[in-house]
Amino acid sequence: MKWKGAAWTAAILVGIGLAAGAGLWVHSAERTAGDTWHSVGVEVPDRIDVYATVQKVDAVAREVTLRVLVEPRGRLGEDNGVAPAADLTLLNSSSLRGDQTFPAHERIASSDLPIALTVGAVTDYPFDGYDSHIQFAAVQDGKPVPVLLTLDKVDSLFSVAVTGTDDDGGLQVRFTRATSVLVFALFMMFAMWAIAVAVALGARHLIAQRRGLVWPAFGFMAASLFALASFRNAAPGSPPIGSLLDYTAFLWAELIVALSVFASVVAGAVVERKNHKS
Repeated sequence: MKWKGAAWTAAILVGIGLAAGAGLWVHSAERTAGDTWHSVGVEVPDRIDVYATVQKVDAVAREVTLRVLVEPRGRLGEDNGVAPAADLTLLNSSSLRGDQTFPAHERIASSDLPIALTVGAVTDYPFDGYDSHIQFAAVQDGKPVPVLLTLDKVDSLFSVAVTGTDDDGGLQVRFTRATSVLVFALFMMFAMWAIAVAVALGARHLIAQRRGLVWPAFGFMAASLFALASFRNAAPGSPPIGSLLDYTAFLWAELIVALSVFASVVAGAVVERKNHKS
């Protein structure tokens, strides 16, 4: 018996270690992906460096916010790229905001630029994905100048993948939910079904055993009904009602729990009434 107890303890510790190791591996993979950057353009001494960082992907509004920093290099800039040597206009692919103009000899500050998302639907959460085209061009003193675009991200809820580049310096970008979001959403689906099944089994036991009105059990069931709603609202990315998460798990779980509570109370009331008459 002692050996079996030690074996179970060892198995549990190994299982915990494997689970923690898998979590560390997923975290490391996501961090590596988050530190990845993509570049496109012409790398010459006299150029405009554009650093674009994905700050937030808003799937509901169908836009991604880029934090853009412009640094003129070589003869096109002053003070190591702090200011342009002549009036500089940055042309962008955003359909949500116009181009940016930077006066000569004035310090350039970073700015947030919204870029529209195409394809994809937020109701496909957590398997939704979106495309976007990110491109910059520059004109200084009335003449086109070379641009080197560097793209990275800080939004932990989405993964960014470059699916293609244009000959004129644009990036075709694909945004999908991060692995951690996908894993958590799948866990939520499993947990919702597990809670619903547990409540249904409890209701079946109460009805089959003719236990009457067992108020602690009813309290647990009713609490599960509201707990599921709060749990669903904790989904990362705040998906709207009507997403895939709802149709595959949440709405069914709520229905099962509600019917279980109703059936248990009705059956319990019938039993209590018979007992009272007898």
